[in-house]
Amino acid sequence: MKIALPAGEKNMNSDVYESYGRSPYIFMYNSVTKESEFLDNSAVLNQGAAGIRVSQVVADNGVKVLIAPRCGENAQKILNNAEVLIYQSVPGTLQHNINEYFSDNLKLLNDFHPGFHGK
Repeated sequence: MKIALPAGEKNMNSDVYESYGRSPYIFMYNSVTKESEFLDNSAVLNQGAAGIRVSQVVADNGVKVLIAPRCGENAQKILNNAEVLIYQSVPGTLQHNINEYFSDNLKLLNDFHPGFHGK
């Protein structure tokens, strides 16, 4: 299963980035193969709809779990259509949040904000 998290640096000890759509990188971890990779988030260059664009990339890469501090309503729709579960991250690193997920310590995110299109 693939898990995605927003990252500010290409490093497992990087904290989860505060903004999913505007994170410089998306960290992807495959729990079956134990392989991981950082994707450049080209959506950050767009004035609006970054969450929508990065959500499509996440869905296209076969991710089934997103762990993030927050998520917009439009991004949520794309992720829900792709059957991606969205979990609320906790303060800490990418590795810490992956460990917390596998320990069943993360909660599903249930508060989605309106988009910030162009803001």
